[in-house]
Amino acid sequence: MTKLVSDAAVAATPIHVASAEAWPLLQPRLPEAARNFAQAMSFEAKPGRHLILPGDKGGLAGVVLIEDVARTEAERAFLRGGLASVLPPGLYRFEEEGPSASLCALAWLMELYRFERYRRKESSAQPSLAIPEWLDAGRIEGMAAAIAFGRDLVNAPANDLGPDGLERAARELASLFGARLEITAGDALLGANLPMIHAVGRASATAPRLIDLSWGDAAAPKVTLIGKGVSFDTGGLDIKPSASMLLMKKDMGGAATALAAARMIMTQNLPIRLRLLVPAVENAISAAAFRPGDILRSRKGLSVEIGNTDAEGRLILADALALADEEGPELVADFATLTGAARVALGPDLPAMFTTDDGFAAELAETGMRINDPVWRLPLWRPYDEMLSSRIADLNNVSNGPFAGSITAALFLKRFVEKASIHVHFDLFAWTPTAQPGRPQGGEVQLARLMFETLERRFHGSR
Repeated sequence: MTKLVSDAAVAATPIHVASAEAWPLLQPRLPEAARNFAQAMSFEAKPGRHLILPGDKGGLAGVVLIEDVARTEAERAFLRGGLASVLPPGLYRFEEEGPSASLCALAWLMELYRFERYRRKESSAQPSLAIPEWLDAGRIEGMAAAIAFGRDLVNAPANDLGPDGLERAARELASLFGARLEITAGDALLGANLPMIHAVGRASATAPRLIDLSWGDAAAPKVTLIGKGVSFDTGGLDIKPSASMLLMKKDMGGAATALAAARMIMTQNLPIRLRLLVPAVENAISAAAFRPGDILRSRKGLSVEIGNTDAEGRLILADALALADEEGPELVADFATLTGAARVALGPDLPAMFTTDDGFAAELAETGMRINDPVWRLPLWRPYDEMLSSRIADLNNVSNGPFAGSITAALFLKRFVEKASIHVHFDLFAWTPTAQPGRPQGGEVQLARLMFETLERRFHGSR
């Protein structure tokens, strides 16, 4: 059975959503057997609780969900969608369809995601949702497929998904949507003037590469998405402690996010000229590894002293940003699991955003809250630029102190963008530590929906 059924008239088990205060008003409307069951179960109408109601002939009479009225409408939509993982197989529908019906349906599909590549699959039967005919089921399912695509990449272990695995994912998208794909790998990076991507990835047994995908009308507004593609980060010669390496397969979460957003854009055929850049490397350790104290030349011509080899993500992004900036796009957005400082400041669920464009920042913040894909702006505090100074190079890749790590990383990247009309940098976690409605534990493509919906609104009209 398909997960979404676009037919409001089809027979389906009703889901009743009510607040704790409205529960006494809902009870008399339920079938007698369902009312008696709720009373027998001493069901307490507390926010977030649900109850599956039996019918008088052994079937289901319905489902009750008590929602938290203190939450935003978008958060409540995800709470409704979160029911998908606790209901038995069958077809359901929400009795009351509000303005967040589309978001609720998407959250339903996001909740049903499972990463089962390496384990024996459990029963494939899952609950389906009947949605109103006025909803665009294709758009919802396309977004869910892109999110699953990105989550699969983040969840895959590094022994199966190295820089070459990110290339395979990009080739899959290029083939699916007729996009142009160029790969620059190994020592060819030096000839293409991408020296920092080469330096960071040259110690790995799998060659570093730049993935460059282009799609859409060349005359349309130019939008470039860049994703940090570090398939595994040991820290390099400044090696991480073992506990800090356990989740480093997700250090390509920025690349997965950019790929997922690109898939949404191409699925919906947005009228933009899309360029996707993924510098894909493994920050490994060998005799060829770059060292603390090395000075690297960048594509932009700036020399960079290496203060710490574990600050490698900004190096590969810098070359990719400089390349993107050369054609003066209307928008450049980069996504990266860049700093622990951003997580200390904002936690795992709230990515940091940096941009000098106040209007675009406000648009992103508003959209993020509306669709429950939030972001929080942090400042590009110019006086902190001095923290990146070097006595022997144009700048250092890390600051000279323990403070403002996410801000100084963003200021480092800002040095490599001049011509783009708007540049926004996102510092994200790409992982859900504890399952939440619509967000199973594991890899997550935070901000992919935010970027897609923002671009859709800007270039394709609001829906």
